[in-house]
Amino acid sequence: MGARTEFLFLSEPDCIDAGVLDVARCVDVCEEVFGLLAQGDYLMGGPNHNSHGMGVVFPASSPFPNMPVAGPDRRFVAMPGYLGGRFDVCGNKWYGSNHANTEKGLPRSVLTLMLNDKETGEPLCLMSANLLSSARTGAVPAVAARHLASATARSVAVLGCGPINQACLKAIASQLPNLESVIFYDIFEAAAEKLADWARRTLGVEAIIESDLQTALADAEVVTVAASRVKPLVIQNDWLAPDATVLISGPISGDDAFWLDNRIVLDHVALHEAYVEEAVASPDKQAAYNGVIGGPLYRLIDDGKLPALKDFTDLGTLLQSPAAHGAVDGQRTVFVACGMSVFDLGWGYETYKTALAKGIGTSLALWDAPYAE
Repeated sequence: MGARTEFLFLSEPDCIDAGVLDVARCVDVCEEVFGLLAQGDYLMGGPNHNSHGMGVVFPASSPFPNMPVAGPDRRFVAMPGYLGGRFDVCGNKWYGSNHANTEKGLPRSVLTLMLNDKETGEPLCLMSANLLSSARTGAVPAVAARHLASATARSVAVLGCGPINQACLKAIASQLPNLESVIFYDIFEAAAEKLADWARRTLGVEAIIESDLQTALADAEVVTVAASRVKPLVIQNDWLAPDATVLISGPISGDDAFWLDNRIVLDHVALHEAYVEEAVASPDKQAAYNGVIGGPLYRLIDDGKLPALKDFTDLGTLLQSPAAHGAVDGQRTVFVACGMSVFDLGWGYETYKTALAKGIGTSLALWDAPYAE
């Protein structure tokens, strides 16, 4: 007779009750995950252990009437991983994305996270993951802001005013105690107005909407980038303040000086090496570069204008050397984050343990005993 297997189900309201929106705690947990990345105590998908995930990309056309075809932001992606340290858990973030969802009153992406026992593979928790993913997406650049930006920074420029940058701004603001003003830039003025109104009410800051990108950047001490791919976001390095900290969580096209003349800090070097490895193996390397945030950087490396990725600094390694923290007077810093499933595992595990401690969620049975003839 086999053993009964139960797991916890956490709806979105359950996750909220379990603290998934606790920004300060999420930033702390993500910093802890960066430490595990630096130690190498993690695994992600693929033979290189650093693949961002396995995606289903739909064809432009199909002879099968029910098969989905390509559309804006339309895909399914599985992002498996293992996270060590006190987490010591396996899991998978699974999401489907379709820009047309918004016409149905749904988020563009619908996400779930499954945590599993590392030994048996049994499910531990299935949870709603839209808020979880948003929280950790914002917390990653916030960890960078904590350690790379000026502690006295008073101004932030927000480039792209959608849900991702809202999460980023919320977390980054938690690390800037002197924040006074936020400048909002978006190709859609209504999006900028909506986020600016939220910032006034929630963060208590002066919120300025700016339609000219150069003007938006001129005096910003911290810049958070999470723009969509609808229109390329193109900036020139000399538009930035001399000691600006630029936190990149979405696509951006800078001039060569943006990448060549500034201090570049990556989220995790091995992740970017995996992106390049997968691009080289793809039918069109340049097209693969176009699909990832680090693409402009990889091209300059290929052209011999920058050193190999292995010679770059990443945030986890930097956190092991406290002397290297902080802003550098007169020098800009650019932090590049591409997203890693281990951050979802870390924040998901923290949410799960809190839910267990507070009796939140619904216990479900996979089986009372595995079926056997």
